[in-house]
Amino acid sequence: MSIKGLDVSKFQGEVDWTRVKAAGYQFAMLRAGYGFNTVDEQFRRNASECNRIGLPIGVYWFCYATSPSSAVREADGCLNTIAGYRLEYPVCYDIEQATVDYASGEGVTITPDLAKQLVQSFCNRIEEKGYFAMFYSNKNFLDQYLGNDLAKRYSLWYARYTDTFDGTDCDMWQYTSQGSVPGISGNTDLDLSYVDFPSVIRNAGLNHLSGDAPSPSPSPSNDYITYVIQPGDTLSGIAARYGTTVSELSRINRISNPDRIYAGNTIRVPERGSSYQNYTVRPGDTLSAIALKFGTTVSAIAKLNGISDPDRIYAGTTLRIP
Repeated sequence: MSIKGLDVSKFQGEVDWTRVKAAGYQFAMLRAGYGFNTVDEQFRRNASECNRIGLPIGVYWFCYATSPSSAVREADGCLNTIAGYRLEYPVCYDIEQATVDYASGEGVTITPDLAKQLVQSFCNRIEEKGYFAMFYSNKNFLDQYLGNDLAKRYSLWYARYTDTFDGTDCDMWQYTSQGSVPGISGNTDLDLSYVDFPSVIRNAGLNHLSGDAPSPSPSPSNDYITYVIQPGDTLSGIAARYGTTVSELSRINRISNPDRIYAGNTIRVPERGSSYQNYTVRPGDTLSAIALKFGTTVSAIAKLNGISDPDRIYAGTTLRIP
């Protein structure tokens, strides 16, 4: 079994994820960030869009740690960044030659023993918080620093750019950095997964996918609007914003745990017959253009819809327009 996927970071720019999914890609590994709490510039958009269209994702965090304790801090930064998004693939630690070069500049020599400790410290922290841990490396780094034993303990995402898989014991293979993917400008890393991670992770109750995540919402009726959950949203906040209750939102969206909602998921919200107009954000829209179209202001729309960053709106979200 092999499952077709890809991985991206800010270097791929703004990805058209609808086209990516339509081209047959079944999962994406997104760079969440690197070092101590530095978030990839495109991560939140990528994660929200993939969650919205139902493309399964995992994440990776690039290692700039120089000690086991700093690897734990990097893990905590990663965990803070991914909280609220739906992850059906692993949380991966990316360690390679650039890690060694950075440490050298900090006066630290990465030995094989230290390299293994960094991976163990990060992955153990990820596991402590209930996520499926993985590490990423290439053949040269494995041969020089990590060896084969770590892959017996943690899932390995293996990078080697060849036409034919070399048989290395791994769960995911990154086989090229020169892929051409509809919806993405320039070259893209392509991957094959040999494990059905969504099933494995769900069955193990990891990544907070124990079965109580909201099911995809039915099509809205005339009495409802659709709302795409944003990072940082709570069900109580959404209820207060739209003049309804947590219990009603839970009931109509079949949400069994109101404290667990996922950025990118679409829910139905009862429309109370107010004088507000509804507008569904389209790809390429800006809040200023929407405000101009309806003869209102950016601040008025932002206030009514609880938008904290007017420069960040997502296609598919239904806005109330004053």
